[in-house]
Order: sequence, then structure tokens, then C-alpha cells
Amino acid sequence: MSRPPTFTPPSCTRAHALPTARGAFAVLDASPPAEPRGTALLLPGYMGSKEDFIALLEPLSAAGYRIVAADGRGQYETDGTDRQEAYEQSELARDVLAQADAIGGSVHLLGHSLGGQIARAAVLLDASPFRSLTLMSSGPAQVVEAQQLKVKMLSDALATLSMAEVWDAMRALDPPEDAAAADGEGLRRRWLRHRPAQLIATGRQLATEPDRVAELAAVPLPVHVLSGERDDTWPVPLLDEMAQRLGAHRSRIAGAEHSPNTDRPEQTAAALAAFWDGV
Repeated sequence: MSRPPTFTPPSCTRAHALPTARGAFAVLDASPPAEPRGTALLLPGYMGSKEDFIALLEPLSAAGYRIVAADGRGQYETDGTDRQEAYEQSELARDVLAQADAIGGSVHLLGHSLGGQIARAAVLLDASPFRSLTLMSSGPAQVVEAQQLKVKMLSDALATLSMAEVWDAMRALDPPEDAAAADGEGLRRRWLRHRPAQLIATGRQLATEPDRVAELAAVPLPVHVLSGERDDTWPVPLLDEMAQRLGAHRSRIAGAEHSPNTDRPEQTAAALAAFWDGV
């Protein structure tokens, strides 16, 4: 099981709303001590938020990069609607293009899990704003069957119960392994601010996503496939095969599972910085 995130950003970070042509997005914006070597836009996964990247902010800014981690539409501190069609993958991909345009310059794009599939969709719409793409623990198509069943159970619950009731049920079924280390109140606060329509729509995407690796391989953009050494959402051998099909740079983070960004942040930051430096 991956470690939960912290909700306290480092001193190099500014929390603000990023204005774009498609509305404002809540971001954590970490700046390096000198002129940036580059800028990266980080997209969180299903049920996640920009806080999932907090442990990466200090080491990546120390490596010389400006890091902008964003809540997507309907995620945590970014507003959304109760209409599921607002969270179609194409709409979320256009949000990412608007975020990149608002940040300015040529941006390294990273997506974790669901965020990787949204990042891929954005690149397939228009790769010109990006210097590279990193798919972190994000596979070629739909999640494994066990995860599809979990997503369906959650979506069914969200259709009939309140967010607070669903949270209580999830905690009863799957309590954290280390309750003392988990920021329970922070996690609960984040959950309650997610839009149910966003979770239902993006959960459906995870369960039905087609294999678009061949399309991505045709895009002339450097790609990095990064994961832990174990993953219960997309098996690691499947990620290895995807990297081969893409001709991508491949990083496996020892001791990490589905969230290397929280499991082994220093090693993950080093792998990211090395890839970006090479680009």
C-alpha cells in the first residue's frame, strides 16, 4: 500500500489559483532558488490532488525546476459542476492545454495514474506546448479487473450516498495501515471537496480506456515511463512493455508501489530531474 500524502507544502511553494482560458485551477507552485532550468506541470490521479506531489516539490525545485501541481476540474480545491459530461476525457485534456498555455513556455508534463491518461489525451490533441511527457504508474489501457470492480462499487455508492457516508464506508472497509502517519483529517477534507460527478466520470474512463500507445508513439515527444517496483493497478511488466512500444525512457523506483511520489519521493525526484536534464 502506498503512503498517503502530506498536506503541508515546503517554503519554496506558493498556493494560488492559476487563471486560464478555461477557468481557474488551484495549484501548488514551487520555484527554484535561481533561474529555472525548466517548468513541469503535474497532474494527480483518481481521488487524488496536487498535494500528492508535495514531497517532490523541494527536491525538484532544488534541482532547478519550477513545479506546478494542479487540481483538475472538480478535484479538491478546483471548482467543478455536477454534470458528468463536464469531465469527459477530451474536456479534461483541453483543461491541461489551457494550464500549459497559462504557465507559458515549453512545459514538461507529468501525469500520475488517471492523470497520465489525461496527460496522454492532451498530448494527442496538441503536443506543441510540451517538452516531454512522463507517465507515472499509468498504463496503456484500462485498469486491471479488480480495480474496475472497485471503481464500479464506488460509483454505485456515490450515486446513492453522500460523500461523508461514502468516506465512512471506505474507511471501515479499508483502514490505513499506519493510522498515526496518515493525515486523516486532511484526507477526509480533500475527499469531501471532490465532485461526485467527477469521480463517477473519471472512474468510468479508468475502467474503459482504450490502448492508445501506438498513437502516442507517433508523436515526436520524449516520453518517460516511471513506476514503482510493484503496482496493483497496472502490472509492472505491462508498464515495461508499454515503455518498449513507446521507445520511452524507463525508471523503476525500488521500494515503491503505485505512488512512488509519496513512497520514495527523493528517488522519484532524482529520476525525474535526470530525465528532464537529458531532454
